[in-house]
Amino acid sequence: MSIRRDAIRGALAGAAATWLMDLVTTRLYDAQAPDVTRREEAAQANGKSSVANIVDRFESASGFTIPTARRPVVENVVHYGLGMVPGAMYGVIRRRLPLARLWDGGAYGLAIFALNDEYLNTRLGLAGPVTAYPAQTHIRGLAGHAALGIGTETGIQLLGG
Repeated sequence: MSIRRDAIRGALAGAAATWLMDLVTTRLYDAQAPDVTRREEAAQANGKSSVANIVDRFESASGFTIPTARRPVVENVVHYGLGMVPGAMYGVIRRRLPLARLWDGGAYGLAIFALNDEYLNTRLGLAGPVTAYPAQTHIRGLAGHAALGIGTETGIQLLGG
């Protein structure tokens, strides 16, 4: 099996699993108490999501301004890219390091959660301090990323991987 084919399968599965993750996290978000949502919003860096902050950084670094009407589309592309790039890497690694497939991809999703949501976003200033967010935010992220990992592994298998 070629590395390129594994990466493509992983990227496609990562995109589909990002959609699945969004289903899970949106349902949990909609069910949470309004005071939890207010505390979560107050904790966000610059009052925005980490993806919106990434887009802001791109605009600042490039000098390019994304039209307001197109910004939601760009943010969605970035969001799906954040599922596809690690999905491609997972697609390559999982065949060569079987331990990466632990819990049918669940361990991969949890690793992405810990690295991205609990460390890098705060470290890079894309999100507020981890301790500023309510516990429900972390639990929702954990559940969503578990779905992302399992969905990515399942997608790769469905694509013949």
